[in-house]
Amino acid sequence: MGLLSNRIGRSSLKPGDHIYSWRTAYIYAHHGIYVGDDRVIHFTRRGQEVGTGTVLDLILVSSGPSRGHTHCPTCVPPNEGHGVVSSCLNCFLAGGVLYRFEYSVNAAHFLAKARGGTCTLAVSDANDIVVHRAKHILQNGFGCYDVFKNNCEDFAIYCKTGLLVLEGRTMGQSGQAVSIIGGPIAAILSSPMRLVTTNVYGMAATAVGVYCASRYATDIGMRADVAKVEVEDLTRRLSMGLFQVIEPPLAAIALPTTS
Repeated sequence: MGLLSNRIGRSSLKPGDHIYSWRTAYIYAHHGIYVGDDRVIHFTRRGQEVGTGTVLDLILVSSGPSRGHTHCPTCVPPNEGHGVVSSCLNCFLAGGVLYRFEYSVNAAHFLAKARGGTCTLAVSDANDIVVHRAKHILQNGFGCYDVFKNNCEDFAIYCKTGLLVLEGRTMGQSGQAVSIIGGPIAAILSSPMRLVTTNVYGMAATAVGVYCASRYATDIGMRADVAKVEVEDLTRRLSMGLFQVIEPPLAAIALPTTS
């Protein structure tokens, strides 16, 4: 585990590890919880690793696993269901490289990781608790998949910490979702600097500062709008509709613009 890479070897895996693998062109990473016996539990959109229900899927799917990768007979993704699946490690990686998500990092280390979705300031719970949460959710679901509010990284972070963003949330726990949104926001917020300076380097430094500040403030370990939720209570409240994440309608996939 280093500052530049969280890459690990399979021999160092432990049940309860939050692992991930970058897909083609590093557009996104797929996250899951290793539960031992070569199995990984992860959250998907109807068996697909990632999805928005919009035309944006054309870009995301193109960065997904190679079509040449064949799932083993025990890991065929379901066509329907709640989206939480169990796969062998090979199928989870889909030919990609294995990385381990870091917890309890300090602020300097966190900010040095320019790309979100690799570490957090939050503290992980014990590995046996993490595995219990993942297995319980495998049987009971994690609500509707949403690429920005309730995705595979959100699932893995919840399993590790038990922390959940409260109802009415506009953004989940996902660091990579914050990175995708934070970059454009940083550029927009820094644009007024052109009124006081024509120095492109000054504007770039401001944009970087805004981006880093947004990542730090929205990390699950720093947010004030989170609560510790027992997994049994989570799935009960999901079944009663008390946690709401609305999935985009399937019809939106054919639309020429995102909804």
